Amino acid sequence: PAQKPFVMLVSLLVGPSSNKEFLVEISGTTVTITCPLTESNINWNIAGTKVDSNERKYVIENHNSSPINVSCSSSNKKYDMYLNARVCANCEELDALAVTGIITADLLITLGVLILVYYFSKDRKGKASASAGSRPRGQKMQRPPPVPNPDYEPIRKGQREVYAGLKSRGF
Repeated sequence: PAQKPFVMLVSLLVGPSSNKEFLVEISGTTVTITCPLTESNINWNIAGTKVDSNERKYVIENHNSSPINVSCSSSNKKYDMYLNARVCANCEELDALAVTGIITADLLITLGVLILVYYFSKDRKGKASASAGSRPRGQKMQRPPPVPNPDYEPIRKGQREVYAGLKSRGF
């Protein structure tokens, strides 16, 4: 797919009165650096190595996203830059409007699905209770009686004489 070049301005102050900027363009894995010097004979130094390019622009093909020091110089002026550019082969640039549209569409679709699930589950619940042949779902099985405690056994027939001596208290 055709990619729009991502243009990023990187500025580095090289002295108290200097405010010149390198121009860095990133497209895929290609990084193009433009030196702020306007002279014709420019010497490039990339990661400590002199490069045989005298042009104002220097192109790095298949950059591996590792940070490097870049400098360009001519006669008595020199500009340095620390380049920490993250590149990728299959990247697409999205502007703020596209990201906002994607998020809004996602929220609307999610809201629509929630409303559909709500109405379908509401109708299903009403139909299940109205059908004549279905057994009621809401009833639970009865709990078994609790395990009897030997200290509180019920009075059985034939054992009344054990408890006959006890008198009831009136409250």
